Amino acid sequence: MISGKQRSYLKALANKIEPIFQVGKNGLTESLIKQLDEALEAREIIKINVLNNSLLEAKEVALEVSEKLAAEYVQSIGNKFVIYRESKENKKIELPN
Repeated sequence: MISGKQRSYLKALANKIEPIFQVGKNGLTESLIKQLDEALEAREIIKINVLNNSLLEAKEVALEVSEKLAAEYVQSIGNKFVIYRESKENKKIELPN
């Protein structure tokens, strides 16, 4: 579980990145979950866009993805959301205490 201070730090980092995945009308597929898992291991923080043709809300998708991947939900704004998970092998982000 991350603290409020750490969440604020991650929000600031996420502000500078572009979404690298999109969730469309097919929703969360197994292959998408696998790709998200690999991206989290490589980058630690990722932004995802939920397309308008998807029947899902960004926050719903974010919470489901976070649960499946043991990641931390950082924020959702509009149809985009950000998740974070500390990398086991490629640790790049040093969270404040």
